[in-house]
Formats: sequence, structure tokens, C-alpha cells
Amino acid sequence: MHAYRTHNCAQLDKSNVGDAVRLSGWIHRKRDHGGVLFVDLRDHYGITQIVADEDSPALELLDSLRLESVITIDGEVKARDAEAVNANLPTGDIEVFARSVTVQSKADELPLIVNSAEDYPEETRLKYRFVDLRRERLHKNIMLRNQVITSLRRRMTDQGFSEFQTPILGASSPEGARDYLVPSRLHPGTFYALPQAPQMFKQLLMVAGFDRYFQIAPCFRDEDLRADRSPEFYQLDFEMSFVTQEDVFNAIEPVLAGVFEEFSGGKSVTPAGEFPRIPYAETMLKYGTDKPDLRNPIIISDVSHHFTQSGFGIFEKIVGGGGVIRAIPAPNTNEKSRKFFDEMNDWAKREGFAGLGYVTRKGGEFGGPIAKNHGPENMAKLYEELGLGGNDGLFFAAGKEKEAAKLAGAARTRVGETLELIEQDCFKFCWIVDFPMFEYDEELKKVDFSHNPFSMPQGEMEALENTDPLEIKAWQYDIVCNGYELSSGAIRNHKPEIMYKAFEVAGYSKEEVDANFSGMIEAFKLGAPPHGGSAPGIDRIVMLLADEPNIREVIAFPLNQKAQDLMMGAPSVVSPKQLRDVHIRLTGEALEMQKAASVAEKIDMNRNSTSRDAPPQES
Repeated sequence: MHAYRTHNCAQLDKSNVGDAVRLSGWIHRKRDHGGVLFVDLRDHYGITQIVADEDSPALELLDSLRLESVITIDGEVKARDAEAVNANLPTGDIEVFARSVTVQSKADELPLIVNSAEDYPEETRLKYRFVDLRRERLHKNIMLRNQVITSLRRRMTDQGFSEFQTPILGASSPEGARDYLVPSRLHPGTFYALPQAPQMFKQLLMVAGFDRYFQIAPCFRDEDLRADRSPEFYQLDFEMSFVTQEDVFNAIEPVLAGVFEEFSGGKSVTPAGEFPRIPYAETMLKYGTDKPDLRNPIIISDVSHHFTQSGFGIFEKIVGGGGVIRAIPAPNTNEKSRKFFDEMNDWAKREGFAGLGYVTRKGGEFGGPIAKNHGPENMAKLYEELGLGGNDGLFFAAGKEKEAAKLAGAARTRVGETLELIEQDCFKFCWIVDFPMFEYDEELKKVDFSHNPFSMPQGEMEALENTDPLEIKAWQYDIVCNGYELSSGAIRNHKPEIMYKAFEVAGYSKEEVDANFSGMIEAFKLGAPPHGGSAPGIDRIVMLLADEPNIREVIAFPLNQKAQDLMMGAPSVVSPKQLRDVHIRLTGEALEMQKAASVAEKIDMNRNSTSRDAPPQES
């Protein structure tokens, strides 16, 4: 018989009744029924009920052990009584009568209870993550992650992609988010950067003649954290040669749709080949965001033209000064009190906006200051244009276009959630396309790249030379699902002369481009194919499929919101010798922290030394 188990804790059924078996696992739950002890034994696969009574030599030892102790049980499989069958367990028809028990590891008092759905502070959960991972929900999430990655790999291979690995230690790039830097021991004063993405390497693979690349790529960005963002994350990174934007879409839609269909648990998924293409300008108008949640039926409209000569002076002044008025419908709110509308206005102010105007309508009658000043006839025209009914309310976001769009988008989401309009049990995908190549930076008072500087401008050199930069579109695209951006991608600018020109428009010299992007620009001078790709985020995909609100719930060992590993104590102070090896000297607060850590380390070493040198006590 095997040293630890003949079966796992999800394998036994009625066909095993009478068999002598050996099981190993954690004590998940114990129930004492007056001389009869029931123990749920759990391993990675499931749970088997162990029973011990006064005839069992294992009773006393089992009764003395804490939950989460690891044991090995030898026993006999017995059929459960009909009334004791548990249909929710694969092993629910049987139980194992314990003949003997071997303790593999005793558990101390637990920092959190594994067999409970009780919520614990994040600090506790992350410090004892190895215990937290034993809990059913989190264990299931991590296994889902494994299955999703396995499925993605298979689907990409089936699409003709080859998996390659790119370097982790690379050069820092001046573009993008803040890098994590690694000092070099062999080259004093220089640093590697952990990859924010394998962007340049995957493009160089295309230049090298490989046609379809992918990898499950680890990426690192030293940026502020939020619920859907982690400093260390993984993405399905891919690139293709000799492709148009549509070719990229046709390659990745079956992969994403297929994975979501496989793991959606019956929820509907936008079919491959039917992901809507929404231009950036349209999504900013209709949804107030470039990450639209298409489950929300509310559509934002620009109604500025209704207020050019309005009795409502505030809006007339905003429109006259170059601002816009965006309208957000609130359908069937005739039974909502004035409090609902006032609370929306208060919410907007808490979010940092000037406020959210509104009009009420009940049985065809308009209410509120805007309707009173604008007039019922003008309001009726506006409602008719928007296709609104006699019991629909309306909110207004007013101001400069960018700010009005931001408020309207946030209000659309809040109204949809408050009125329970968001469609459930579905995953709705879309592509956001036609991003602007450039934007005007108000702070720097100059034209700059709006998104990805390495994208091919639509119209190529002719557009760069003969079109207003703020009118030029890029071959850039985002994949969005249920309001979450899964990835950005682009058809790349593979022509050196067009790259130099694009950077020139943004105010960068040829020398600056050569200095910062020498590897890529020199490669393109030696023959580069047209190419493009994208990189959907693995963590966000699993977060959506697991229906989790926070990305940390689908990562085995995540950092907290301050980018700390509470379990392993990272980031940590290192010794002066380690710093000398990489030619770094600390100053100020960092130096004081190192000194304090060194003192603490010496105290611990002295304690350990004293303990080792002490004579044994008399028995």
C-alpha cells in the first residue's frame, strides 16, 4: 500500500464499500455526536467523511487534534445510511471507518478559519495566504486560473501561434508607466528594468522572421494599485506578421470567446466574429468612456444644440463658451422621489464635479429648475429627439467636453446600477477602434502622443505631412468586456521614416528617437514586415470569469494595495554588503531604515546564539 494514500478524497463511492483504503489530508471539520466523531478530511480534490467511535483505536487521537492538522487515515469504506447521504459531495454515499491514524503535522491555533465563509481583514488573509488558499472559494479561483491558461495555450497553438519566451532583465524605456529597476553588479551605475510588457522583443521576433508568436508573459509596472490592477501581472501576449487590423481581430476573437464560453458557467458570450467595433469618438460620446459596459442599455447623447438660446442661463453660458451638455436618461423613474435625483447630484459633487443637473417627468409633466427655465415646449422637443417617454427622468453633465464625458460616463454607470438596468449572466465584448494618434497636452502646451507612439498612423506618411495632427487616427484598438479593458493593441509602425516623422510631430528629434529606441529603429532599417498584435490580461479574464470584484482574489500570492508581500516581507531592507555589490549607497530615510534593520538582526542573532550555547536543563 502507498505510504500516504490509495485514493484521493474525492474518489471513493459505493463501488468501494468494503475496501481497505488509506487517505491523507487536512482535518476540515469535526462533529462530535456523543461518542461518535465525524471528521471531514480534505485534500486538493475534495472531502471524504471519516467516522470513529468507541470501537475505533483512532478516536482519542482524532478527537485531540486541531482543525487543519494533516493526517493519514487507514480504514474501511462503509455505505452511509440513506438519511445521511450527502448529495452535494462526490463521496456523499460513503464514509470511511477509521482503524488507525498517523499524524503528519499538527496545526497550531489558526489565524483564520478555513471551513468558514467568514470574511477576514485583507492584512490577515495576505499574511497567511497559504492558509487562505485552502479555503474553497480561493482554491477554486486558482484552479480556474490554471484551467484558463491551459485553454488559452491550446487555443493559441491551434491558431498557428508558436510560444517563445522573452527576457525578464531588459532596458528601461522612457515611455509608459514607472519601471521596476534592478541594479547591475558587473556594470556600476547601470540598471536593468523588469518588463512592463515584452513589446519591443515581440516586435523584433517578427523582424526576425517568426510569423505568429505568443506567450503567457509576466509583466511589472510600478504604479498605484486598484481593484483591477496589480504591480505584477500576466498577459496573453501575441504578435503576428503581414496582418491588417481585421486579421488580428479574426485571430483572437475565437480564442477569447472560446475561453469565456468554456468557463462562463452558462452565461451568454458575444460570439466570435460578432464583437462590435466602436470608434473612440463614438464610445466617448455614447458611453462617456473608452471602456464601455454594453450590458448597460443607457445611451448618452449630446444635447448642446438645445441650449444655445435657452432660458436656462447656466447651460447657455457653458455652450456659448465652447462647452457641451450631455444627457443621461433615467428610464421609468416616475415613482422615484426627488431624493433619488438630489442624491445623484450630491454623488457627483463628492466625485469632484460641479454637480449633475436633472429633469423629472411623471405622467408627461416635467419637473425641476432646468425644465422650468428651459420651458415645457423645448423640453418636449428634446425628449422627442432622444426617444424618451412620459415617465423618464433625465440627467445632464455640463462643462468642457472631456470633463462632461467623464461625468456622463460615471453617471450612466451609477444610474444603470441604481435602477438595476445592468444585464446579468452575460459577457459582452467589443473592440474600441480609431483612437486618436495625438492629443494636445494642456500642461505642456504641445501636441503629444495620446496612446501608443509605436502605432501606425492611418494614412501613414501622407497623413503626418498633410493632416492636422489632432485629426489623425491610429491603427490602435482595445478589447473591452463588461466595462473592463482586457488589452490594448495596434498595427505597429514598422517604417523608420514614418516613425521619425510621428515623433517629430510630437516634438521629438531624430537624435532622441535613436537614443531611446535604437534597438527597434535599427532593426526596422534592416527589413521589417507589417505586423500587429495585442495582449489580453490573464488576471482580468479570470477575475471576470470568477465573478470577483478584486484582482487579488485570482492571484495565488498577490501584493497588497501598498505593493507589499506581507507573507514574505517584501520589499525588505538588504545588508550593506549586498548594496556594495551593486554599487548603491543609501542616504536619508532609507539609510536610517537599514540601520534599524541591522540592529534588529544583530539582536536576533545574539538571542539565537545564547539559546544555542545555553547548557541543557536538568530533567
